[in-house]
Amino acid sequence: MSDQTYTPRAPQLRNTDREMIPKVLVRAMFALAMASLVIVSFGVYTDRPHVGVPHEAEVLQSRQIMLEGGGAKAVKVLAADGTVLADLAHGGFITVIQNAMAHERGKNRVAGNPPVELVAYANGRLAVHDPETGWSAELGNFGQDNKAAFERLLTN
Repeated sequence: MSDQTYTPRAPQLRNTDREMIPKVLVRAMFALAMASLVIVSFGVYTDRPHVGVPHEAEVLQSRQIMLEGGGAKAVKVLAADGTVLADLAHGGFITVIQNAMAHERGKNRVAGNPPVELVAYANGRLAVHDPETGWSAELGNFGQDNKAAFERLLTN
């Protein structure tokens, strides 16, 4: 055996005199932030109309429902009086909406499970509105199959 002892070496950085982030990239990020600020400011100061906001329409049908989560995939849909409308072991999109609603209610510290309003409009829109938090979801934006899952709840 040898009398030499092992001493670990700390790794050294190569090219320690160079910048880690190129100056061009830093300038481009700053330019992007300033351009965003200018565009938003222009929109605010000129009172540009909001784009992508759903058009107002007459309410054709409305129903209050309660969504109760039952794990990662399960959801139970109840009428406002507590009658079970659907007990879904694999709720799919309805579970997604229930999870989003529960998350929003958790942020706003809403106690219990008050009903949400499922609303069908004359222009074909279908939406879920939570009066407790002001949260809503336009269900038609997620595809016809997902919208149809909630349309069935209006007729039950």
